[in-house]
Amino acid sequence: MAPTITAPNARATARYQHVSPYKVRQVLDLVRGLSVDDAERTLQLCEKDAADDVLKVLESAIANAEHNFQLPADELYVAIAFADEGPTRKWGQPRARGRYFRIRKRTSHITLIVARYDEDELERRQRIEESSGRGAAVQQRRRAERVRRSRRNRTEEHDHDHDHDHEHAEDLADDPTTLAGEVAEASEGEYVDVDEAIEAEEQAEAAEGAADDADASDDADDSEESK
Repeated sequence: MAPTITAPNARATARYQHVSPYKVRQVLDLVRGLSVDDAERTLQLCEKDAADDVLKVLESAIANAEHNFQLPADELYVAIAFADEGPTRKWGQPRARGRYFRIRKRTSHITLIVARYDEDELERRQRIEESSGRGAAVQQRRRAERVRRSRRNRTEEHDHDHDHDHEHAEDLADDPTTLAGEVAEASEGEYVDVDEAIEAEEQAEAAEGAADDADASDDADDSEESK
């Protein structure tokens, strides 16, 4: 049973990971008690295969702390980290002289809990960063990471919207009732800019609407003069 902590905290769990708990615990011993920044760098540089699974769980715990409990990431540390043994799948391999070699595919459940430092520890860490001149560099690195993450999310959203607009333009080009469809049929295999065709169609509709309004106003003036 994991010990309880009174400080604000958030947790994340990954179940049924295809790795032995013994191998995961070796990685967890490296990051237990570290700040989340140091833990992330340690896992990124760790050469063990289980480090990738532990890093994903750590990032999920940090995201839960930021979005669910409004805890800043620079004030968090890995408070509790443990791995439980999951179900083991029995497998085997034929060997010489009719023998059978048993293979056990083990799984594990990884749990990480990140908690906020207390006020005294935060003040002590801040004094150390200010005295060593490391605080500005840390803040700059965190800001760069946030900007990089934001740009990546914005790029993915832009690509999704672009694909949606491209599909919509293809549908308009296949429709012969639209101006884009007429241009596409008349081109007979030539390249046609569908966006320009749609824009031309919209401009034509706007001009036609303006002409109708002008005709309506002229009719109203003629009727008043006849009275």
